[in-house]
Amino acid sequence: MHLNFLKGRLEGFVGTEQKLGPLVRLFRANFRPYAWRYAYAVAMMLIASAATAGSVYILKDIVNKIFIEKSQGLVLTIAGLIVGIYLVKGFATYFSSVTLTKIGNSMVAHLQRQLYGAMLKQDIAFFQRHTLGDIMVRISQNAGAARSAIDLIVMSLGRDLFTLVSLVSVMVWQNPMMSLLSLVIAPPAVFGITHLLRKVRSAARKEVMTSAQIVTIVQESVQGIRVVKSFGLEDRLRRSFDAATINSERLANRMATLGARSSPLMETLGGFAIAFVVLFGGYQIVHYNADPGSFFSFIAALIMAYEPAKRLARFNLDLERSLVGVRMMYEVLDLVPELQSAPDAIEAEFDAAIVSFDRVDFAYGEAPVLRELSLTAPANSVVALVGPSGAGKSTVFALVERFYDPKGGAILINGTDIRRFTVESLRRHIALVTQDTFLFDGTVAANIADGRPDATPAEIEAAARDANAYEFIMAMPDGFQSRVGEGGGNLSGGQRQRIAIARAILRQAPILLLDEATSALDAQAERDIQEALGRLMKGRTTFVIAHRLATVRDADVIYVMDRGEVVQSGNHAQLMAEGGLYAHLRALQFKDEKPTIEAVAG
Repeated sequence: MHLNFLKGRLEGFVGTEQKLGPLVRLFRANFRPYAWRYAYAVAMMLIASAATAGSVYILKDIVNKIFIEKSQGLVLTIAGLIVGIYLVKGFATYFSSVTLTKIGNSMVAHLQRQLYGAMLKQDIAFFQRHTLGDIMVRISQNAGAARSAIDLIVMSLGRDLFTLVSLVSVMVWQNPMMSLLSLVIAPPAVFGITHLLRKVRSAARKEVMTSAQIVTIVQESVQGIRVVKSFGLEDRLRRSFDAATINSERLANRMATLGARSSPLMETLGGFAIAFVVLFGGYQIVHYNADPGSFFSFIAALIMAYEPAKRLARFNLDLERSLVGVRMMYEVLDLVPELQSAPDAIEAEFDAAIVSFDRVDFAYGEAPVLRELSLTAPANSVVALVGPSGAGKSTVFALVERFYDPKGGAILINGTDIRRFTVESLRRHIALVTQDTFLFDGTVAANIADGRPDATPAEIEAAARDANAYEFIMAMPDGFQSRVGEGGGNLSGGQRQRIAIARAILRQAPILLLDEATSALDAQAERDIQEALGRLMKGRTTFVIAHRLATVRDADVIYVMDRGEVVQSGNHAQLMAEGGLYAHLRALQFKDEKPTIEAVAG
């Protein structure tokens, strides 16, 4: 079936190409790979439709030849024809159904891959704008909605429309006048369905978004279960979930009510049509000796045509519900990341890195976070960032990784603005270890190998040894093949941290970002991790957001930040001698500790 022909038929159903919008695009993108299989499915539907028409047409001979003329010789012949007709219809229906199901499954998998790929391409801002529930619904349900839209159209064209045409052809062949009478229901049916369509469009999108809200609440409850239990938040979350489900129930009921309104409309109009036919046909038989077989064949065709006609009358209602998901799917596929590589970007290639901030301004929205920030991290040095909460330390890390671009100024590596590099190649040169270590639900080896997927088992083991993780890994039931659990839940905080350090060691990146990597650990775990971090930092340009003296006092340069600006810089001894904010923060944190224990808040 040619795509332009199909497009023409679609416009006949639901309007102009401008109105079709995402539906036309959906067919253009997804119809061609399955064109021959769709053609086969439609051919099977045509055969089934023809068999359906044949089953009612043969009623004429059943009534006239068997019941009226009592022709015994035709009984076996007609019975055999009936068996043959329904055998053909059964196999044709089976092959068309299986073919469409396989096409649909393949299409859903393909679209989900596209959606997931499009999601991964987005920048950090995308994930801040969209909840997890919204993203999950778009990937899981919207691909299914695209399949439903295409299946609905193919089924409406290939099954319902062809079946209706075949049955109407039998009706016209048997009695053109009664056929005309039976069509008087069409105008009021179209008017009623069009009125319902406007209400369905609004309710359908609200229903989808409510589903996303439910998923988000469940996800947050699972991820934050320790907080939920510790603070007794069960009742609050239960109330939120109850409100969301009640809203979902209300919207689902509204959708069901709107959709069901077509049934009384079509049933009533169908009843009038059959009544007209019975009155007219009965009058012809009683007064003009019309052919009873033709009348019964006509009535059977009319009754059997009712179901496909009703489905076609609901076509726009059902299609609009699917199109809500299709539109939401293309919102993701069409979304261009705000931050992406320039067309003429170059591949980042360096083994050592001098990182400089040159009068960098940045804001999340309106409030400024960094104000003309200037600092330099020499190659193979350790640079510590300290300051009160909200000073902009984490933002420095986000800008180095180019999760955002500065509003003013530039970030340079070896004198080159990082916007000149492709985003992917820049990030390959950066390793990250954070306070809140995230591990994927896989094996220990797989999580370490995320640092460099092409690493050999020997390299993975060496990284684990350097991270002081080898001993506890080998003590696990399956060693490196032991599963860490969702988010690393099968490991302690220190163990997760050492796996993250092994991952960073394996990456062999010239720039290292340590975001409070030793926070909230016991003394033994901290010693093990500090030792591992010492090996990791060697030969790398390292930025540290730190709480612990062992990291801060040995840093080559300490930048003290406040309200997005560098207010002091120097090494530990210089800053302590100078006084100011650095000494003040130290005094605040350690006023109750022994004088020999020193540290600074990060």
